[in-house]
Amino acid sequence: MAIQAGDKAPAFTLKNQDGKKVSLKDFKGQKVLLYFYPEDDTPLCTEEACHLKEHIHLFQLKNIVILGVSPDDVKRHGAFIEKFQLPFSLLSDPDHSMMETYGVWVEKTMFGHKHMGVKRSSFLINEDGYIDHVIKQVISKKQIEQIRKIWKDL
Repeated sequence: MAIQAGDKAPAFTLKNQDGKKVSLKDFKGQKVLLYFYPEDDTPLCTEEACHLKEHIHLFQLKNIVILGVSPDDVKRHGAFIEKFQLPFSLLSDPDHSMMETYGVWVEKTMFGHKHMGVKRSSFLINEDGYIDHVIKQVISKKQIEQIRKIWKDL
C-alpha cells in the first residue's frame, strides 16, 4: 500500500555521504523534506539538487531538514555534494529497501524496455514524524513551486 498524507513516516537508518548513519528519529521535532531521486550527477537529478540548494534559505528559515535518497553509494554522494556544494545530506539506499518501503522503487519503461528504478518523489514530514504531503510527480526545476503550493508555511 502506498504511503500517503496522514501516515506515520516509516523509520529508516541509512548512511550519508560521510558514511555516518542517519535515522528519521534524529530529526524528531523538526520538519523534513525527504526526496527520492534516481542517480547523482545526471542532468535532471543535478537540476533538482541545485534547485533545492538555490532555495535552501527558505528551508533554513523554517528549520526544515532536507534529505535526498538514491541508490548511489556513499562515495558517489560525497563527490556529488562536493562538485555542486550541496548544503544537505544525501542518503545511500543501494539495496532499495527504504525506497521499497516508501513505494518509490517501481517498474519503469524506457525506450520500450521495462526496468526497476526510482520514481522521483518527495515526502514532507512534520515534527511529529507523520507525512503531511506527498509529491508523486516531482518536476526537477519546479519542486519549490510544487512544495509551496501544498506546504503553505514555506
